Amino acid sequence: MADQKSNTNQRLTQIKDFLTMNKTASTIPWDPDCTIFPTRKELPQINGAPPEAAWVWGDNDYVGRINLLTPTRVQAAAKEIKTGEIVSVNLPLDVPNQPAFGREVFKHEIKVLHEDIAYDDIYHMNTQSGTQWDGFRHFAHIPTGTFYNHTKGSDIVGPAANQKCSIHHWAEHGIAGRGILLDYRGYAHKKGINYDPYDYYPISWEELYQCGKDQGIDIRPAAQGGDIKIGDILFVRSGWKEAYDQKSPDDRSKAALRHGSGLGGEDGQRYAGLSQEEKILDWLHDCYFAAVAGDAPSFEAWPTHESYHLHEYILALWGMPLGEMLDLEKLAQKCREKNRWIFFFSSAPANCPGGVSSHVNGTAIL
Repeated sequence: MADQKSNTNQRLTQIKDFLTMNKTASTIPWDPDCTIFPTRKELPQINGAPPEAAWVWGDNDYVGRINLLTPTRVQAAAKEIKTGEIVSVNLPLDVPNQPAFGREVFKHEIKVLHEDIAYDDIYHMNTQSGTQWDGFRHFAHIPTGTFYNHTKGSDIVGPAANQKCSIHHWAEHGIAGRGILLDYRGYAHKKGINYDPYDYYPISWEELYQCGKDQGIDIRPAAQGGDIKIGDILFVRSGWKEAYDQKSPDDRSKAALRHGSGLGGEDGQRYAGLSQEEKILDWLHDCYFAAVAGDAPSFEAWPTHESYHLHEYILALWGMPLGEMLDLEKLAQKCREKNRWIFFFSSAPANCPGGVSSHVNGTAIL
């Protein structure tokens, strides 16, 4: 009876798609070129996966939502280039001078090959000490200890280590698409909303909706009548870089070295970011962003006040690249000057087999 009902529903979907010229993702593995995808509440249960896992692109898939960056969508995104102005979103490699969460300080060494003739240089760095992509090996679904698409810690380190969820998969595919900036910090200044980006401050869905409305953008997915298209890349400016620039070097170091394990509710590391709430989860999932990114050491408000982290959903359950500490200051300024918040974006992750994460190496083109 269940199979008969499933076949009937599938047939109805096919008829509806024929009449509306759409293509619905209904059979796993999903076709990235589909135009209709399930909402978070409609996700199918994947055998052997945690609830709400969207491991839907195939057994050997390790790029997740990057699959949505199809040639058709990238070509359409290129049409957002109007003036050709290039804006880098990368902090200098030595910023912040003292990284948060106990990460190693960046070190740069000049190597003399031949005095006055030839030089090399050597970098010593943690890929997440500055502008970064959190790769799928970075953060697991904590209750099950599972990373994206059935990957375990034993796949990452130890005698059975392999290349599941390695960052090089992203590099081989490439990241390019339509970027959308929500300048929440600029909106907050405009509306007299005061908060410290170096303290816990959850930015709610309603606040982001009002921010988008102020910019002339309906942040709901296109399927719900909004302006967000499948495969868009989201950027949220919370103001961390603005606050960093206003601090003395000593205050920057003190803030970065606040005690904390990085996971507990008593974490001394505290930052503004997206709220852990159902509306945010539904929105991040249902928009089918290809990637999301912010300007703070944590994309989500830190530490979480809920029993879960957004990192678990974004990285482990949905396979969505997560960027942090992007320099969005110049981009926000340019977008505000032109009253254009949509642009073409490209990123070149490190082609490091077995790698966990990468600097973003990202560029917005207006």
